[in-house]
Amino acid sequence: MQPAPLAHEPIKSNPHTKEDDELMIDIDPGSVPQPSSAPSFPVLPASALRSTVLKSESRRIPIPPHRMTPIKKDWINIFSPLTEILGLQVRMNVQRRCVEIRTSKHTKDIGAIQKGADFVKAYALGFNVNDAIALLRLDDLYLDSFEIKDVKTLHGDHLSRAIGRIAGQDGKTKFTIENTSRTRIVLADTKIHIMGSFQNIKVAKDAIVSLILGSPPGKVYAGLRTVSSRMKQRAM
Repeated sequence: MQPAPLAHEPIKSNPHTKEDDELMIDIDPGSVPQPSSAPSFPVLPASALRSTVLKSESRRIPIPPHRMTPIKKDWINIFSPLTEILGLQVRMNVQRRCVEIRTSKHTKDIGAIQKGADFVKAYALGFNVNDAIALLRLDDLYLDSFEIKDVKTLHGDHLSRAIGRIAGQDGKTKFTIENTSRTRIVLADTKIHIMGSFQNIKVAKDAIVSLILGSPPGKVYAGLRTVSSRMKQRAM
């Protein structure tokens, strides 16, 4: 007997093969994006980094007329920290009544010009040189200024009494706020300038605002003692 012929299964054709072939033929091989490796850049030399930091910058800080005489007396104490600590170039422009500072080849810190400007501005606002020099040595110190009319509109004797409540007898109230909040305060007529850290400025400002609004000093002292004890507990 002859063997029965093998039954072959019919091959199923995919209806999309022709369309896929046509699409593959139409694609241009040059347009296919090739995988690229990460670019490698050479290491910058130290001279290039130094040139970016020492880009010449200058600032001009105006000095009020009533601070011209004190700045002439304390010029050595102002000039020395700016040149020795920050490496800046400083000069006093008497005609324009301003202090001009600029960076030099000895300037190492990129933020030195801003620190120097804050230092001179603090002295121009009325702060002592020894207090203002802390702006050069510490990074978390700031200046905040506001006027009494920003809190409450006062005129005549009411304004004078508000200034007297802030200062206190022989400056006692002002010194108490400074020592409790670890800030420095300058009362310049109706303007108030505070120097310190962000949190301490807020404590001093809240106490001064309470005095402006009419709170008695005893109540403000009690609030300062409470805040001071909380700050000591957080520090521990």
